[in-house]
Amino acid sequence: MREETIRSFLKEAGWEKAERRPLAGDASSRRYERLSLAGRPAVLMDWPSGPDAPVVPGRAAYSRIAHLAEDVRPFVAVGEHLRRLGLTAPELIAADLTHGLLLLEDLGDQVYGLLIEQGKGPSGEELDELYRAGVETLIRLQSVPAPHSLPVGDGTSHLVPHFDDSVFRAELDVPLDWYFPTILEREATSAMRDDYHALWTALRPHIDAGVPTLFLRDYHSPNILWLGEREAIARVGLIDYQDALIGNRAYDLVSFLQDARRDVPVEREEAMLAHYITRAKAELSGFDEEEFRASYAVLGAERALRLIGLWPRLLRRDGKPQYMAHMPRTMDYLRRNLAHPALRDLARWLDANMLKQG
Repeated sequence: MREETIRSFLKEAGWEKAERRPLAGDASSRRYERLSLAGRPAVLMDWPSGPDAPVVPGRAAYSRIAHLAEDVRPFVAVGEHLRRLGLTAPELIAADLTHGLLLLEDLGDQVYGLLIEQGKGPSGEELDELYRAGVETLIRLQSVPAPHSLPVGDGTSHLVPHFDDSVFRAELDVPLDWYFPTILEREATSAMRDDYHALWTALRPHIDAGVPTLFLRDYHSPNILWLGEREAIARVGLIDYQDALIGNRAYDLVSFLQDARRDVPVEREEAMLAHYITRAKAELSGFDEEEFRASYAVLGAERALRLIGLWPRLLRRDGKPQYMAHMPRTMDYLRRNLAHPALRDLARWLDANMLKQG
């Protein structure tokens, strides 16, 4: 039935005779195909609407709580916003919003993750050039006010969610719900949960600090492509931005410079963080370096802990053990962040309850 819908969509778009082959997916329920028609490439996104994870009886779907997109509409709306800023998001060739089908510009295969592994860009570019371009892409994204509503293109709008307490608490619970029983082989007690949440309540002002921006949420090496033939920030291709939220400027930068899927040496992280800060001081309103560095460390720790819970969840619930390979790297990033004075109390709690036993 789904295949019939896809064939009808491609026929209407004039791509029914295209060659089709599957593209590697990610940890979501979305499915992708690479198409070729008379030498012209495109990507098919197949995304039936609905929660992005099994729904537990009596509880709201995690995607609902954490403001994760449940259909293609946010992808379409955010993508158009990025293109208006001169950033490279795939052009929309055809869309069936009702059935969750998009035909997209193919941005190629030069994924940052592969290039980082190779140690250079496709034309011999130094990795620092790719990282600087990635940092400058964020400066451009953050140079305009955060959009609270974005047109979808069919007369409706996508209301951009905020990094609110719903998202915050849902993310905090991930390591408690999955790392403890899967890795430590015991449940987090009610007292542990209360103490952990209290620590993060005290840290919340660092997450809310500064001028809010649109952040893409999954800005890391699997979702960034290098298009070296283009100019300036247009060389950085963006995908997987449908879960974008409004919140702290540090969120995307820490996702990029503490990439859970590729090693980022501390020297490179510090150099690119300094590059961002130099540009931000010159170009972003209301930027405060000390405030930003604290937010960066706090958000980095929050993100690392969520991933430390996510990897066991993918292992245990979804049967995807390959993600556990990222655990040591994620732990290393966590410890980098915990060195910031703002996280002293959290570091003590983690040492007592989690890290020394993991």
